Amino acid sequence: MSRVVQFHRTGGPEVLQIDEVDVPAPGKGEVRIAVKALGLNRAEAMFRMGQYLEDPQFPSKIGYEASGTVEAVGPGVSEFKVGDSVSTIPAFPQGKYGVYGDVCLVPATAVAKHPASLSWEEATSIWMQYLTAYGALVDIAGLKKDDVVLIPAASSSVGIAAIQICNQVGATPVALTRTVDKREALLKHGARHVIATQTQDVVKEVQDITGGNGARIAFDPVGGPMVEKLTACLATHGILFEYGALSTEATPLPLFPTLAKMLTIRGYLLFEVTSDPDRLAKGKQFVFDGLASGALKPTIARVFRFDEIAEAHRYMESNSQIGKIVVKVN
Repeated sequence: MSRVVQFHRTGGPEVLQIDEVDVPAPGKGEVRIAVKALGLNRAEAMFRMGQYLEDPQFPSKIGYEASGTVEAVGPGVSEFKVGDSVSTIPAFPQGKYGVYGDVCLVPATAVAKHPASLSWEEATSIWMQYLTAYGALVDIAGLKKDDVVLIPAASSSVGIAAIQICNQVGATPVALTRTVDKREALLKHGARHVIATQTQDVVKEVQDITGGNGARIAFDPVGGPMVEKLTACLATHGILFEYGALSTEATPLPLFPTLAKMLTIRGYLLFEVTSDPDRLAKGKQFVFDGLASGALKPTIARVFRFDEIAEAHRYMESNSQIGKIVVKVN
């Protein structure tokens, strides 16, 4: 029997519990991993609350990112062997293959070897954040040098990843955060400019930064009323990525700015990349190259023990972190 985090009803962090579960031998195309560390993501909190794209079936597993060693491989798996150090890529339904546990079972297509230089905590902090940012900014938008990119919720792990990718390519990352509290930390993590949205005029600041031209890309996980300001900040033919729904308020369609500037407002999910083998392979290579060069470096906000999983989720919901929240398992 293994310790596996499950929830038997939707709700706050308190619904997460550690159950004794028999994790089966891997089936065809599957890998079983002895987990060393877990990386937490907003998608998991939304899934736990019943507000995600996937509906939980109780008792439900949870979690996308784990690092550890291969314990067993199923029929048809040749690229991994017992003892390999690996980490998981979010490319599966978390209700079926949730990785929160000391052992997890995942499809081999969602497993990757990672640079040996990474700690277990760092290895569980790479794929969700870097592939999410890569897919929108590089794969779809064709990020190039001198692009200006607006990054709301910039202190999240994906926000930090977007900042690093902008710097890697030579673009200008503009971090958006609600208050001035995280300004210095975001500058330290590579943001070229930081705008506190509660106290500064976002549109004016972006116009000043861009010399009145506007930003080409906005990479937004929030939605809600800020969308109107983001479209006002974009340049002609700019693109607004909406990849999350953190705001509890309605998200408007700013029709006239969209028409006048011929904007693209695009819904985006990481699974667009992870479900396409060719695009995923290119993304993995981009991340490997960035990690090898030092341009990409996971930022760990805080590490919790496995039995503190509910507390780790509370911390995630506090929005006080900068970077990735990690749970150490073994």
